[in-house]
Amino acid sequence: MLKAFLGWMLILLCAVINGALREGFLVPQFGPVTALVVSGLLLMLCILVAAIGLVPWFGRLSAHGFLAIGFFWLGLTLIFEVGFGRLVQHKSWGHLLEAYTFQGGSLWPLVLVVTALAPLCAAHLRGSVRGMSK
Repeated sequence: MLKAFLGWMLILLCAVINGALREGFLVPQFGPVTALVVSGLLLMLCILVAAIGLVPWFGRLSAHGFLAIGFFWLGLTLIFEVGFGRLVQHKSWGHLLEAYTFQGGSLWPLVLVVTALAPLCAAHLRGSVRGMSK
């Protein structure tokens, strides 16, 4: 799981850069709703690209192995989001939960689904699922 954790750290870096791009450029140029939509789409694309690039590093695993990596990434993401939001940003639980809706252009629920399924989808695209014929 060390490789999966390091892969998630790459995704976290992409998410931080994406957030900075959203707040520094997209919101001032296009407004908050459009910025959230574009940012969500960009983050999902980054997660998929990262997963495609990381699959060879993970090696040939079963479908369950790649799903385990995806759900590990999902768990780390949720822990980070809640921990950072509560401990660093001092957000209320209500404010944190707003992100898990589609209000205001937020695609966060879809980002979480992509996070969970990206390793398996990427492995299928690369033909790296053990037990599956190419």
